[in-house]
Amino acid sequence: MPAMRIFVTLILASSALAISMASGTPLPAAEASPQSETASLATPEQQLDSLFAELKKERDEDRARDVANRIRLQWQDSGSATVNLLMQWADKAISDDKKSMALDILDQVIVLAPKYVEGWNRRATLHYQMGNFRKSMSDVSRVLLLEPRHFGAIAGMATMLDDAGKSELALRAWQQFLDIYPSDRKAQEQLGALAEKLAGSRT
Repeated sequence: MPAMRIFVTLILASSALAISMASGTPLPAAEASPQSETASLATPEQQLDSLFAELKKERDEDRARDVANRIRLQWQDSGSATVNLLMQWADKAISDDKKSMALDILDQVIVLAPKYVEGWNRRATLHYQMGNFRKSMSDVSRVLLLEPRHFGAIAGMATMLDDAGKSELALRAWQQFLDIYPSDRKAQEQLGALAEKLAGSRT
């Protein structure tokens, strides 16, 4: 997906990575729903491709949310029992408000499985919760290099860019999000609000 990779490269080069960002509400992890017929496909990559194709064409909000949750379920499974257990421990530490412990665990996840997208994504969310916005943006960028279709990471990037006053880049991020997940109501509202804001600033 060259357009997405160009977008990620632009973000990595942006000065938004080097400025302080205001805090906001982190994106929660979603519950996964039952498996669909994609489970019969040969590889996890093929299953994801099929789910993303379904997500892109689905216009019903509830059915699209179900597809998105199945995608999240795919992302959560690292393929390693050890890494999956560490992720459970990290989640427990976060729920117990032991963020430093959770961060140490997620650091180990990334060392053990550097290509595991959800390890980077979970650490990005935790950095965001802890106010480490530059580190969060760096981890989000790594997520998108590994999985350019990661709509959760794109939403997080869009939020941080908007908080940093980078409204045009945030607008582009939401456009990329909606190209992947077009029926998401919140993303539609964010895109509309940013478009109105930018239009107003030019008049």
